[in-house]
Amino acid sequence: MNAKRNEIQSKLPKRLLYSLLGLAFIIIAFLLLLYPVIIERTEKAAIIRIPANATSAMVHDSIAKYYGNGFASKVTRLCKVRGTDFATRHGAYEIPEGSNALTAMRRLTRGGQTPVRITINGFRDIDLLCRRIAAKMEFTEHDLRAALADPAVLEPYGLDYNQAMALFLDDTYEVYWTTSPQELIAKIGRNYSSFWNDINRNKAEALGATPAEIMTVASITDEETNKLSEKGTIGRLYINRLRKGMRLQADPTVRFALKDYSIRRVTRKHLGVESPYNTYIHKGLPPGPIRTTSRATLDAILDSEPNDYLYMCAKEDFSGTHNFATSFEEHSRNARRYQKALNARGIR
Repeated sequence: MNAKRNEIQSKLPKRLLYSLLGLAFIIIAFLLLLYPVIIERTEKAAIIRIPANATSAMVHDSIAKYYGNGFASKVTRLCKVRGTDFATRHGAYEIPEGSNALTAMRRLTRGGQTPVRITINGFRDIDLLCRRIAAKMEFTEHDLRAALADPAVLEPYGLDYNQAMALFLDDTYEVYWTTSPQELIAKIGRNYSSFWNDINRNKAEALGATPAEIMTVASITDEETNKLSEKGTIGRLYINRLRKGMRLQADPTVRFALKDYSIRRVTRKHLGVESPYNTYIHKGLPPGPIRTTSRATLDAILDSEPNDYLYMCAKEDFSGTHNFATSFEEHSRNARRYQKALNARGIR
C-alpha cells in the first residue's frame, strides 16, 4: 500500500510539470497570434467607406490606403474569423487614432456608421455647392443636381431650381455617407422650414416679399458686407428700391454674372454683361440667390428698422462699412470720395 502511494506521489510532479508546460505552450501560442493584432496601432483616424455589395478585398484596399497592407490584412483576417459579410455593411465607419486591428475589426463589423458633417458657409453657386457636398457623400454631384432639378423635390418649400441655393441655410448638418440626395435635401429642407415658420413668414409679408425673395435679398446683402450691424440697413435699402420699381444696381450681382469674384472695382466695362443676374440691366430681383446665406443675416433684415435709403457706397476709409443716402445727389458725393480713394490706391 505504501509502495503504491509512493509511486503515485512520485508521478504527481511530472503530471504537474506537463500540465504547466502545456499551459505555457498555449499561452505562448496565444500571445504569438494575438500580439501582432494588439500591439500595432493606427497613427491617425480614418473613415473607411464600404460600398454596397462590397467584398473583403475591396475593404482590405480601403484600409490599406490609410494604414498599409500589413494592418489591412490583420483586420480582414479577423473579420473573416468573425464571419463578416461586407455586402451587408454598406456605410462609412471611423477607425480612431490609436486603434489596433481588433478594435478596427469591431468597428467595421458591428459598429454604427460614423456621421458625415457637411458645413454650408457662403457657397457662391449651385455647382460649387453640389461639388463640395458630393465630395463627402456616396452620391455624385450630378445626382444631387438632378434631385434639385426635380420640381417635386423643391415644390414643398416654394422654390424652383434657380432658387435652390436658398434652401441651404449656412449651418452644419450631420448625415450618413449612404444618405441619398433626396434624403439630404429633406433634412436640409427641415432646417429651412424651421426658420420660415409663421412668424418669419409674416415678417416677410410685411416687407412685401416672399421667403424666397428675402433669401435672394439676403444673399446680395451678404456679398455687400461682412458687418452684421449693417445688414439690416442694406437689406431694407434693396427692398426700398424694389418697392419703387428701381433697378437694384447691386455690384455683387454683376460679379456673380461674370463668375469673377476677384473684381474689386465694378466699372462700365463690367456693367454690360448680358445675364438675368445683372441688376444694372434687369429690374427686380435676379432669378435666385447669388450665394447661400445665414439665419443671422435673415434675422437682421426681417427685424430691421424702416429707413428711406435708396443708395449706398463703400466708405472711402476702406473700413468695410458704407455711406447711405436718400438722394442721388448725396450718393454722387459719396461715390466721388470713394472713387478718389480707389484711384489713390491704384485700384482699377
